[in-house]
Order: sequence, then structure tokens, then C-alpha cells
Amino acid sequence: MILAIDTCLGASSVAILDGDRVLAARSEPMTRGHQERIGILAREVALEAGVKFPDLTRIGVTVGPGSFTGLRVGLAFAKGLATALSIPCVGVSTLEALAFGSPGFVAAALDARMSQVYLQVFDNGTALMAPDALDLGAAAARLAELHGGQAVSLVGSGAPLLAETFPNATVLTPVSPDPVAVAKLAAAKPAPTYSPRPLYLRAPYATLAAAQSAT
Repeated sequence: MILAIDTCLGASSVAILDGDRVLAARSEPMTRGHQERIGILAREVALEAGVKFPDLTRIGVTVGPGSFTGLRVGLAFAKGLATALSIPCVGVSTLEALAFGSPGFVAAALDARMSQVYLQVFDNGTALMAPDALDLGAAAARLAELHGGQAVSLVGSGAPLLAETFPNATVLTPVSPDPVAVAKLAAAKPAPTYSPRPLYLRAPYATLAAAQSAT
């Protein structure tokens, strides 16, 4: 029995699965207010699923990349609940979750602002590169380098920024990962030996701006 939590991007999302069976799932679009909503949402979804928190055997949570504040909210809630229940807490990257279930060559890309994207590329679910923060030109070059001629899917808020590289690609722009995908990915991972940590691919914008001002 697994509970999945995501607050990294433009929604607060929760799902509960019993094996492969989805008992309940809900996603509420929001860019702010995750901290006030995620605990309530988790309780509401558990009630809908007919599950009590002590019934859970694992918690899956997205660890980024994404909003610096949002991802910390989800991580703190998931880790706190897992500690209270003495069950594993498993981290899942948002890029992996966005690409989940899409066959073939899939580029998961998030708009990182400042003409950059957070990028990871998959071939039938197998990662072809580690998550990275890249300028748009470098991201396009990486995609061209990894592409083997098959049909292409671009998914995430950064997908339209890379569409010129593959004019015939399928472009999908969900506001957040499907929490069911987060649950399935977390269920398939081995039990971790340490608590999940945030996946930061670059420093916060305020830190970068301060560094640029100082130079």
C-alpha cells in the first residue's frame, strides 16, 4: 500500500495504490499554498480510498527539480509521515515521473527560466542521461546527440522551448506529474537506506542573481 506525494511544480497531488490498483488520486493545480493544502489533501484522499495512514507500507515523493519551496514542502510532509509510521520514504524525480508511461524516445524538460531547461532523456523508460540544467542550445544539441531516429515525445513545461529541434514531436505540457506515476515508480525502487534529498540542479534564482550582480 503506497502513498504518493507531489508538490514540486504547479499542483498538489496525492495518490494511493494497493499494488497496481489505484484506490484514489487527486491533483489540485496551484503555484502557492502547497504547505497549507498537502496534509489536508492526503487525509481526504486516504478517506476516499478507505485507507488509514497506519495501513501504508511505503511513501513515494517527488524530490525535484522544481520549485525550491514546493519540493521542500512535499519532502518534509512525506518524510515526517514516513518517520511517524516507520515505513520507507522513496524519492522520485519529477522528470522521471513526467516521462513515465510514454514509449520510445522521451525528453522530459522543465522551463528553468533564464533560457535554460531541466532535462532528462529516456528510451522506453531507460534513462539516457542524468538530470541536468542546460542552456537551450546545449539541450537541443544533447537531444540531437542522443536521438536514434525514432519518434519523439517532449513532455513538461520546457517542451515547447525544444520543439523546434523536433518539429514532428509529440508535445505534452502537464502542469505536474501524475501522482499515480510517482507511486508506481516509488513502488518499483528498492527500499532506500537513507531519506530522500532534494534534487537541486542549480542554485536558487536569488543566489544566482546576487552572484551576477557581484561580478
